[in-house]
Amino acid sequence: MSYRDILYETDGPVLTITLNRPDKLNAYTAVMGAELEDAFTRADADDAIRAIIVTGAGRGFCAGADISAGANAFDAQSGNSASFGDQAARERRSGGAGFIGAIYNCRKPSIAAFNGPAVGVGLTLTLPMDIKIAASTARFGFVFARRGLVPEAASAWFLPQLVGLSQALKWCLTGRVFNADEALAGGLLSEVVPPENVLERARALAREIAEETSPIAIALTRQMLWRFAGAPDYSELLKIDGVLAMQLGAGADVKEGVMAFLEKRKPQFPGKVSKDMPARYPWWEA
Repeated sequence: MSYRDILYETDGPVLTITLNRPDKLNAYTAVMGAELEDAFTRADADDAIRAIIVTGAGRGFCAGADISAGANAFDAQSGNSASFGDQAARERRSGGAGFIGAIYNCRKPSIAAFNGPAVGVGLTLTLPMDIKIAASTARFGFVFARRGLVPEAASAWFLPQLVGLSQALKWCLTGRVFNADEALAGGLLSEVVPPENVLERARALAREIAEETSPIAIALTRQMLWRFAGAPDYSELLKIDGVLAMQLGAGADVKEGVMAFLEKRKPQFPGKVSKDMPARYPWWEA
């Protein structure tokens, strides 16, 4: 499938999705959102893809929503909103979780590689991603209140999960733009690296995941961490993790992982997320 506002490029087991409107600092559009949803859904179904990197073309990651329509940029009734799209796009979004759901539910880990500024939806679209690496020159902002808007893309849930309520309130209520060091100190980022090393570092992490870990274990682990991070206590998790461990323990991936360790070699895990997930998955739908 061809895309208009993103690039979809694979290099072995690593997929790189590039937000591709460099002349607009990769400003978000409804088309971009639909394409991200499709790309993550497509990657989820492809056993050859083990990790996903998302970055931006040119000097920015994503400048937020496309506001080329001026004052009507967010007026869904005007017909000129690039971010909200046409009526069909709005109805599709209201009926499902869109690209946020596709990223969150994806069985492949994702890495946001911030090569430049990320504000508004250009930042919130990355919150369900698992690892976030930024150039030291990148800047960030949850600027919604300064535009008369509220945080979107479920960011009022994701952001406190990642950085805590106090930090989330500070960033969202001021709406100010902040630098990479503050983002790292506040828990939004995993790493800050020199600008020229952002993609290199993201690719190194993606390759490490692809070469050293079981795809089934990764799919289960990221869902366990995301879905139980906000749980009131550990009791519900105990009903899941022990069962999964015992089911996996009898499987081929665990046997391969143990033997690879004992034989001091890289593992060759045979399990496929498309057909070998344990019976209790997805446990949240039971």
